[in-house]
Amino acid sequence: MTALLRYQTGLLLRSQRWLPPVLLYVIFLGIGVRVGEPVLGALGWAAAALVPVTAWLVRICLDQEPPAARHVVAAAAGRQRGHLAAVLTAAATTGLLALLATPLVTYVSRPTSADYSAYVAPLPAGLAGAVAAGVAVLTGTALGTLCSRPLVLGRGWSTAATLLGSLLVLVTTGSPAHHAVTALVTGSRDGTPHIPGLALLGAGALAAAAVALACRLTAWRE
Repeated sequence: MTALLRYQTGLLLRSQRWLPPVLLYVIFLGIGVRVGEPVLGALGWAAAALVPVTAWLVRICLDQEPPAARHVVAAAAGRQRGHLAAVLTAAATTGLLALLATPLVTYVSRPTSADYSAYVAPLPAGLAGAVAAGVAVLTGTALGTLCSRPLVLGRGWSTAATLLGSLLVLVTTGSPAHHAVTALVTGSRDGTPHIPGLALLGAGALAAAAVALACRLTAWRE
């Protein structure tokens, strides 16, 4: 698996296809995060933006190989392992973004509640933001996996499903990403960092189920 991960990472870096989603995330941060704004609200915005970015990167990693190269990898390591390596590469890339962005957003934001009446300790706030970012990455991984091959084959349909799915998982009650972002927004109102631990477990289970289904289907359909 280590060799497959290195192979997928090399493909992603050389293709430079990672640039558009990464730039999109930077734009999201530039629009939604301001120096001196309440910290928990800013962290909630940064976490929410990771959902579509992660889903996009998953689609990129799953489609970046030419068919001939994908067949060679399948013959050497198996289709399921190759598919899993592509998904893990995308998730790790977005996880790195989250690791860089969360401390930065925490540093430039003001450690107060939304109405500036209560102090919010930066360390617990950063921890809550990091957990919420993890929830967003896992949710985006599940979404990107379900909206890509072998479940959705057409690029147009895949793009539409990814965009619509990103919106739905952020606004639908019961979604781990919605729960995590809401926890930060609610915490910003009362000045208490709420760590979305249950949402993290739910997002992990959802991502694992989605990836397992896609890996099983890729061995059958392709």
